[in-house]
Amino acid sequence: MFYPMLSKFFYALLTLFGVVSIIFFLFNVLPGDPAQMMLDQKEDSEQMKLVKKKFGFDLPVAKQYFLYLNDLSIISYHSSAKEDFSYFSNEKYTGFKILDNSIFSVAIKAPYLRSSYQKRGKKVSSIILETLPNTIVLAISSILIAIFLGIIFGVIATLNKDTWIDRWLQLISTLGMSVPSFFSAIIFSWLFGFVLNRYTQLNMTGSLFELDDFGEERHLMFKNLILPAFVLGIRPLAVIIQLMRGSLLEVLSQDYIRTAKSKGLSRFKVVFKHGIKNALNPVVTAVSGWFASLLSGAVFVEYIFGWKGLGKEIVTALNTLDIPVIIGAVLTISTLFIIINILVDLIYIKLDPQVKLN
Repeated sequence: MFYPMLSKFFYALLTLFGVVSIIFFLFNVLPGDPAQMMLDQKEDSEQMKLVKKKFGFDLPVAKQYFLYLNDLSIISYHSSAKEDFSYFSNEKYTGFKILDNSIFSVAIKAPYLRSSYQKRGKKVSSIILETLPNTIVLAISSILIAIFLGIIFGVIATLNKDTWIDRWLQLISTLGMSVPSFFSAIIFSWLFGFVLNRYTQLNMTGSLFELDDFGEERHLMFKNLILPAFVLGIRPLAVIIQLMRGSLLEVLSQDYIRTAKSKGLSRFKVVFKHGIKNALNPVVTAVSGWFASLLSGAVFVEYIFGWKGLGKEIVTALNTLDIPVIIGAVLTISTLFIIINILVDLIYIKLDPQVKLN
């Protein structure tokens, strides 16, 4: 098991390297000037030169790229010549030197995601630490809703196979998979947060923590979680219903289930004691993929509902060409995606020992 895990770790590093490379070069070839966005409409030629010099925008793209990788890498190289050092050397790295001489030094440090171009030099790592918990809360809430309702409705559809209940549940799940999340978010926000607000008492927009009317104290607002969590959970809910129905039907046709029935076990015991457990493997696989996807799929849902998470931060950064925030946020989501998939592989082996880790 050690070597498969080692290979997965190696492929994970390659994936993260590819993500960083694609995003970095993409935003350096697309139209738009981060320096101009930082100065807004007040810039002059001298200010523009100073900003480009400070942030390294005047360097060749290839050199900017390698400087960024150097900042991002756990092991980094630093020239003793000040002008060849990182353009972000005014920031203190967290780590220690393993090699130091008059020409260069090599250090082991924590990955440095640099600072935001727009938020007065605020570190990207700080922005991620502030917003990521809200996104994780939203994603976990969504997937729990999807798992709970998906398994229940999947079992109901199985027990009522080919009846009107089964057909209606399949129709609803098909609609849930076909409707984009951002469209559902707009409809739910308008319908339950505005039209039916008198009955639901839900807001069209809002985050987990909200300031009071005086802007002094923060209050926990769980009701603001209801609409975005349900909207984000619609698509995985639809998938889980279909998977649970198909998997449970297949399990219930197995010989050991017929043997259990012949022993006089009730239908309830056969389904809930023997059937559901063995039907969960494909559901677990789907849940892993969807949970990881929810972290990235929350971008537009967070923005529409005003949920102060990492997704909303990405949209804001895209509008202002805040490249360090964009790369840092996408890299964080990619890392979580990889970690979740590896953990689910291990869970899958636990549920089904016959499966081997490839």
